[in-house]
Amino acid sequence: MEGKSIIHMDQDAFFVSVEIRKNPELLGKPVIVGGGSDRGVVTSCSYEARKFGVHAAMPGRSARLLCPQAIFVRGNMDDYSKASHEITEIIAQRVPLFEKASIDEHYIDMTGMDKFFGCMKFASELRQTIIKETRLPISFGLSVNKTVAKVVTNECKPNGELEIPFPKVRPFLNPLSVHKIPGIGQATYKKLSEMGVRKIETLAQIPQELLYKILGEHGTSLWQKANGIDLSPVVPYRERKSIGTQTTFENDSMDIHKMKSILTGMVTNLTFELRSQQKLTACITVTIRYSNFETVTQQARIPYTALDSFLIAKAHDLFKKLYSKRMMLRLIGVKLSHLVSGFEQIGLYHTSEEEYDLYQAMDKVRQSYGVESVVKACIVKQPEKDANGKVVKYNPRLKKTADKEEEKKKSRIRTFINSDVSQTNKLSDN
Repeated sequence: MEGKSIIHMDQDAFFVSVEIRKNPELLGKPVIVGGGSDRGVVTSCSYEARKFGVHAAMPGRSARLLCPQAIFVRGNMDDYSKASHEITEIIAQRVPLFEKASIDEHYIDMTGMDKFFGCMKFASELRQTIIKETRLPISFGLSVNKTVAKVVTNECKPNGELEIPFPKVRPFLNPLSVHKIPGIGQATYKKLSEMGVRKIETLAQIPQELLYKILGEHGTSLWQKANGIDLSPVVPYRERKSIGTQTTFENDSMDIHKMKSILTGMVTNLTFELRSQQKLTACITVTIRYSNFETVTQQARIPYTALDSFLIAKAHDLFKKLYSKRMMLRLIGVKLSHLVSGFEQIGLYHTSEEEYDLYQAMDKVRQSYGVESVVKACIVKQPEKDANGKVVKYNPRLKKTADKEEEKKKSRIRTFINSDVSQTNKLSDN
């Protein structure tokens, strides 16, 4: 335990920081990523917004009530993924062993490196390098294991750095709330509070056997963390084995055509990401959630591919098998897993070379102008048609005339209402 040197690096309000990098005018303002709609959920928020009680996973409606002046940003996962990759690349080039715990946090094992240079000095220089090269704020904690290092990071945020050596671990942890221990959620915190356990020091003094009886294996784990014990190793970083996306509808729906269009859009975006990373998938999973919150999934193993047409057809087929109840849906999602590095084989699934060239051309357009610059026609709103079924061509003059006629109509209605009200007032006066 005493000989370990673990660094925990965590971005400060990562999604918000990326949005500020794109738009510096947001700096110093209460910014909320996600949660823009009534059914939306807060994904991330700036420290200015947190002062009002806003936090991640909070319903957007609640966040708006707490902080009416907040600036809501829709967010872009492509931007966040790219920024995360930038940081990971910088770390990978400079450290012997690291683990990417999530999109915005890394664990680094520097055990035994003190004889070459001070671990704190190295971590501080690495942090400054990340800030300089990415223009994104980051904090870190250095201590004897992953758990303590993570707690240290959270205590020195935002934009901080702190080392807690072995002799100071217990004095550092003791006065903190048990809420600060990673892995303690609301349910566990409530149970501990009912027992009168609110400080880490109190939790550390409870007999381990008693905690096991109350909370099972989780109780044993919490006792160890409260005592500054964590034997879990830093797991070397490996590329992810799946990618996916899901959407919750503004209003529950039974529109099958709409569902298939959404699925098509999801698969198209995911296959573009696959080809961008030079990867192929061998498994597709579709998830739906009914209005009563019942969630069901269906998956299919397939030969390795990254082709839109094949995967779209598979997604539609899985959706058809899944949607067995005449009930509203509130969520739909797609996941591509069993990923491997590789390129598509021309001719597979009867795909012609011309079709594959088309995919490559579409990808080039997306890389230059954004993911949504080229989409399937079925995703786009159908054009307006006349009584004979012919597409009505857009004419700005006719549009202007129609708008004027509509305004005149509204004006006549207002005049009629006002005169009617005026007449009523006269009668009441008499």
